[in-house]
Amino acid sequence: MVLSLNLDLEELGQLECWEPGPCSWACGEQVSELGLESEVLPVPGNHPAAQNRFLYVGGALHPLPSGLRGLLRPSPPFSKPLFWAGLRDLMKPRGKEPDETVHSFAQRRLGPEVASLAIDSLCRGVFAGNSRELSVRSCFPSLFQAEQTHRSILLGLLLGAGRSAQPDSSLIRQARAERWSQWSLRGGLEMLPQALHDHLTSKGVTIFRGQPVCGLSLQPEGRWKVSLGDSSLQADHIISAIPAAELSKLLPAEAAPLAHVLSTITAVSVAVVNLQYQGAHLPVQGFGHLVPSSEDPTVLGVVYDSVAFPEQDGNPPGLRVTVMLGGYWLQKLEANGHELSPELLQQQAQEAVATQLGLKEPPSHCLVHLHKNCIPQYTLGHWQKLESAMRFLTAQRLPLTLAGASYEGVAVNDCIESGRQAAVAVLGTESNS
Repeated sequence: MVLSLNLDLEELGQLECWEPGPCSWACGEQVSELGLESEVLPVPGNHPAAQNRFLYVGGALHPLPSGLRGLLRPSPPFSKPLFWAGLRDLMKPRGKEPDETVHSFAQRRLGPEVASLAIDSLCRGVFAGNSRELSVRSCFPSLFQAEQTHRSILLGLLLGAGRSAQPDSSLIRQARAERWSQWSLRGGLEMLPQALHDHLTSKGVTIFRGQPVCGLSLQPEGRWKVSLGDSSLQADHIISAIPAAELSKLLPAEAAPLAHVLSTITAVSVAVVNLQYQGAHLPVQGFGHLVPSSEDPTVLGVVYDSVAFPEQDGNPPGLRVTVMLGGYWLQKLEANGHELSPELLQQQAQEAVATQLGLKEPPSHCLVHLHKNCIPQYTLGHWQKLESAMRFLTAQRLPLTLAGASYEGVAVNDCIESGRQAAVAVLGTESNS
């Protein structure tokens, strides 16, 4: 068995937390199987990092409303109680279009204020993208299906849809009982691929690292030839988790229609700046804050790492925050030929936390990582691209399975689940063998 891993362990280690979502239990199962349960750092539901999230609007931090009381009274930056947005959703008819931008969907169902502040910020925080271009059907399928099935997203989410069977382990049961909102690993998330590497090699799996694929070609007998520069290998079936646009460049001429579709799935760049301050304090306690595009096109959001995971603050401990920069600002600079230097990105991040969090002293430590084209953009009509790709693969009977962030979910949890589903589809079993 051969497995090719293209993982940057240092960069993955900068990501300090995951939030449980529809696919996160598969990730939790992996942690249990790899023997990492004792390294898990959970954030239970009663923790400030679980309960408090903020929007930075009008030069101030505003807590997002939570609980019934928060929905029934005005909560800046919203001019009216969010109860009215919920009532609007209950009164609106079902949408008739097969797809819609996230902004249009939210504005129609919840009102322009929620769309331009909360939903705009959410799209920037999750996709580093523009809510006026992203597809609600592909980016938030549960909301789209809730409206289609129950006419209202609130009714749909309350009544729920059929849920598939979920993995089970003692760690997953604990997470459910304690309502974990985030979790990390004591040594950072790089512990996961490192443990996975050790586990697979102990089972006789050959792993190629640092050997990028240069091309794919189909052999007369129907197998793949995978070119790795100076060497090559044969494969009966390929599960590709690399970006769709990169895969499009590797496909042979016989797969030109598929390559064209994949080349249209674009991605945006994000800069992640980790800052640490000695003797500093945050003005609020919570997970972090998001920034709508109308407030600051540069900053997507800031995560308050030390609130959720003080165990990772180092010795001597210092206040840690992570600043996400990206979206239109980076695209504009790149289009104009500007060099996105670490110095420029650090300067922008420091100015952001000085203005938004009052952290005006120079940081004691700083790490800057520019992730080029790292988050795929599920723009309007993305679902049609996926259907076109699947039709071609089925019609041509190509031994190729698409997995990873380019298709159905950009979060780490989603990618792990999509890889699991791809393996099950190829092997035809849920077996761990």
